[in-house]
Amino acid sequence: MDVSLSDILHDAVPYALPLTRRFRGITVREGLLIRGPSGWGDFAPFDDYAPRGCALWLASAVEAAFGTWPEPRREIVPVNAIVPAVSAQDAAALARQAVLEHGCTTIKVKVAAMGEVLADDEARVAAVRDAADSALASSGSGTASIRLDANGGWSADDAARALGRLGAYGIEYVEQPCATVDETLVLRRALDIPVALDESVRFGDPRAFEAADIVILKAAPLGGVNAALALARQWGGPVVVSGSLDSAVGLASGLALAAALTGDPPACGLGTGALFARDVIAPPLVPFDGHMPVERIAPDLDALMAARDLIGDQRARWWRQRLADAWEAGGAGLVDGLDA
Repeated sequence: MDVSLSDILHDAVPYALPLTRRFRGITVREGLLIRGPSGWGDFAPFDDYAPRGCALWLASAVEAAFGTWPEPRREIVPVNAIVPAVSAQDAAALARQAVLEHGCTTIKVKVAAMGEVLADDEARVAAVRDAADSALASSGSGTASIRLDANGGWSADDAARALGRLGAYGIEYVEQPCATVDETLVLRRALDIPVALDESVRFGDPRAFEAADIVILKAAPLGGVNAALALARQWGGPVVVSGSLDSAVGLASGLALAAALTGDPPACGLGTGALFARDVIAPPLVPFDGHMPVERIAPDLDALMAARDLIGDQRARWWRQRLADAWEAGGAGLVDGLDA
C-alpha cells in the first residue's frame, strides 16, 4: 500500500474519552483517529505497549482508513456486555443495564484483578448471575450466559481453586486464566470449563492453539481485520471476536471482523461502548437488542472536537510521536503489505 507517514498524520486527531468506571486501570481512554479515502481508523494501543506492538495497531488503523475489509456475511452481530472488576453492587447494576437497556444475554465478568481476592470475584459473579437472571425472568426469557476473563491473573493452582467455586454459577468459558500456555495446559487437565485464549494467541505462542478450546481475536492488536481473519482460518475452531475498549471508530473494525467469519459467530466482546461517558459519536455506540450493526463509523464533529480538547496539547503531541515511533518500529513494513 502506497501510504506515507505524512499521509497518516495529515488529518490525525488525538482524542480522550472519559469512562463511567475504571477499566484496565484507567478512567480516560485515549488514542488517535486517522482519516483516509476508505474512512476512519483508530490508533489506540494502551500505554504499556512498546513501539513494535504499536506497529500492529497502526496497521489496523491504516487498513481501516486507507485499505479494504473483507465482504461481510451478515449485517448485525451478537455482542456480550462487560462487567469490570467493580464491587458486587456495581456489577449487579451493570448486569441489569446490560439486559434491560441493551438486550444482552451474555455477560463477560472480569476476575483475578490485582489487589483482589477470590471472595471479591465470587461476590461479583454471584451478583451478575442473580441480577441478569432476574432481569431476564421479568421478560420471560431464559438465563444469562456468563463468561469470565482473568487476563492471565491466576497460576494453574489458583485458577483450579477459583474455578472450582466460580463454576457453581454456570460459566460458559474462562478467558486467559493463566499467563502462560504451560500453566494453561496443566489447568485444562483438571478443568471441565472451556478455556478461551487471548493474550497467548496474540503474543504468538506456537502452542496456544493446543491449549485453547476457543480463541479470542482482536483486530487492532493483531494488525487489522484481514490479518485476524487469516488467523481465524488457521485456527479453524470456535472464535470470539473481542475489542480493546475501543472508540466507536475502533469498534467498527471488530464488527467487520465478526461479520466476515463463516458460521454464526457467538456473542462478541464488542459491547464496551456502554462503559464510555462520551465517545467520538453521540451517543456512544452501544448494543441494541443484544446486537450491533456492521458499518463504518465516522466521528461526529462536535463529539470529536470535545474529545480533542480534553486530551490536551502535551498528550496530543505524545500520541503523534507514538504513531511515528510505531511506523519506524515496523509499522511501515506492515502498512506496505496491506491490500489497498
